[in-house]
Amino acid sequence: MLSMFPSYAHDMTIRRMDHVGVVVDDLAAAIAFFVELGMELEGEAPIEGSWVDRIVAIEGVRVDIAMMRTPDGHGRLELTKFHTPPAIRNEPKNAPPNALGIRNVMFAVEDLDDVVGRLRARGTELVGEVAQYEDKYRLCYVRGPEGIIVALAEQLR
Repeated sequence: MLSMFPSYAHDMTIRRMDHVGVVVDDLAAAIAFFVELGMELEGEAPIEGSWVDRIVAIEGVRVDIAMMRTPDGHGRLELTKFHTPPAIRNEPKNAPPNALGIRNVMFAVEDLDDVVGRLRARGTELVGEVAQYEDKYRLCYVRGPEGIIVALAEQLR
């Protein structure tokens, strides 16, 4: 599939992927989930004004955001709570893994059983089960805030 696109690596303008945005209803619970997973809260801020209205093409935007960072400093999630206008749901909260659109965010973890145990203690559920891929990885999906699927992978030694 990718071969149908010519390679223009020398013409690319992307420098890096900065973050993935997730709209949530309960910002505190989402922060707690990702902290439990091992992310660090980089900062929180209220955002509003005509500049953000112009970017998102919605008038009267007032949100709170929390920027979460992976321990290595390379990956970030922006959690956004809309106050005005209220957030809308465009798909079932617990959409299946084959639903169109961004469906999961994957994190590499050191001890999959420990992470899953800590998340389950907070009420997080497995989507399927923990499975092993050859002798390389143990993997699973858990359902995170607002139904987002969080994929976890432990590389086997």
